[in-house]
Amino acid sequence: MVDFYNKGRTQEKSFGQQHILNKGLKLFGDNGYDAAAKELEQLHNRMCFTPVSVSDMTPSEKRKAMEALMLLTGKKDKTVKGLMVYNGKPSREWLSKENAASPTASLESVMLTEVIDAHEGRDVMTADVPNAFIQAPLPEVEPGDERVMMKITGVLGDMLVKLALEVYGPFVVFENGKKVLYVQVLKAIYGMLQVALLWYKKFRSDLVGQGFKFNPYDPCVANRQVKGLQHTILFHVDDLKCSHKDSRVNDDFAKWLEKTYGKHGKLKVHRGKVHEYLGMKLDYSEKKKLKVDMRDYVTGMLEAFPKKLKKNETANTPAGEDLFGQKSTNAKKLSKKKAEAFHTTTAQGLFLAKRARPDFNMTIAYLCTRLQEPDENDWKKLMRLMKYLNGTRDLVLTLRADQLNILKWYVDAAFAVHADYKSHTGSVLTMGHGAIMSMSRKQKLNTKSSTTSELVGADDAMDQTVHGRTGLSNRGEHFISRQQKCNFVGEKWEKKCWQAVTCFECTIVFQCDQVNQGNLDVQYCPTNAMVGDFMTKPLQGTKFYKFRKMIMGM
Repeated sequence: MVDFYNKGRTQEKSFGQQHILNKGLKLFGDNGYDAAAKELEQLHNRMCFTPVSVSDMTPSEKRKAMEALMLLTGKKDKTVKGLMVYNGKPSREWLSKENAASPTASLESVMLTEVIDAHEGRDVMTADVPNAFIQAPLPEVEPGDERVMMKITGVLGDMLVKLALEVYGPFVVFENGKKVLYVQVLKAIYGMLQVALLWYKKFRSDLVGQGFKFNPYDPCVANRQVKGLQHTILFHVDDLKCSHKDSRVNDDFAKWLEKTYGKHGKLKVHRGKVHEYLGMKLDYSEKKKLKVDMRDYVTGMLEAFPKKLKKNETANTPAGEDLFGQKSTNAKKLSKKKAEAFHTTTAQGLFLAKRARPDFNMTIAYLCTRLQEPDENDWKKLMRLMKYLNGTRDLVLTLRADQLNILKWYVDAAFAVHADYKSHTGSVLTMGHGAIMSMSRKQKLNTKSSTTSELVGADDAMDQTVHGRTGLSNRGEHFISRQQKCNFVGEKWEKKCWQAVTCFECTIVFQCDQVNQGNLDVQYCPTNAMVGDFMTKPLQGTKFYKFRKMIMGM
């Protein structure tokens, strides 16, 4: 993502931008050197690595020793921050995904827990664990296994020797005329592919030791009972969101976090009704309501866009009726620079639409299908979206749940609307007011009828539907029933399923099985009430404003 808040640049210095050590020293001089030395001293004091003799290393360990990099960043207050990283990119060659990928909280879990917090009037606390990764030790090396090695060269090596001559001096060697120092990595260091996974395993183990039970459907959500009420922890790497009805429970948990992880820096804890979490401003000020505010993000997105829009350059809707229109084969392809801007802005819009602005999710979904070879027609459609954003900067998503035991999914499909005659699926999840989740997606296969496209659409939405239901059902015994509203054609669901063509049997059997088990209650929804229609067609006029009001909780 583009850093909207550090755009001001000069030729001498670029605040908020990271620079490799040699360039950083030229830019920041002695301040850069001091920042790098301070970072090395911290890693040395925390025993993140230990020097090793080249003669004690195996040929494989020496080959896999990754180079240490020092990054320098100039801050707005004119100070300089150093960060030493392990150049982990080449290690993809021998590290499997299972040993490198770390779980993160799903967006569904993030949004659902936020609505639950608001509905139950919980006290919410957000926290940031300081220097989380270096608090996770690497597993002990078993006999026959290889150690994780890092190679420190040049100025960094000189800094370490100057810092502790007796520790590192005897291990310096010369390779191709350059000083080289090999160290064994003992704790997770930024840049290692497995660093986030190591932290996750440690944090999860610590939470289990405090009585938390993890949700089997989301490995980054955990609950425990305190004072007869639920205490919920959701975390995205080292960013935590904790909630409980009694604020004193969060007080005690904050003390435990400080005691356990505050040795390498003060824990950043935020309390109150408004929180900044994962790029969203969460406002719990109104009873039982949650406002998801990303207006600053919208402003930054508009400011970063190459075409600067005037205040009166607006659009009533994010897309015109010709959004899915057949493209002209003679349309001019975008230049490389313009195509990059198209890609960047679309990615920014996708991030925003999935969180606080579902009102243009369908437009973004279409633009995502045009990223490989965008043309001038696609640029015009992006311009229309940006004008819509320019006129709706102050829109905020408001969510409220009527009941926690009823999830309402509105699922719809538009038949053969794309240029290749594929259909488009749309779905909206609400628990009363506002779209907690929404999905707008081009179907992956061509269908022969609108009925078949509806069945494919139901399957497209089934993953989120089942995930939301199973995730909430694990919260406690009071979760009783679920409800799904879908725009299916036909009098009897079971009959319609078994009349479908053979290629859809697996999909349909699964859907019918969910219905027969009582997990889903499928109901016919008339067109005028089908909110999912908003995610499949570029609506205009009264119908657009009616559904936008429902989706945004206005």
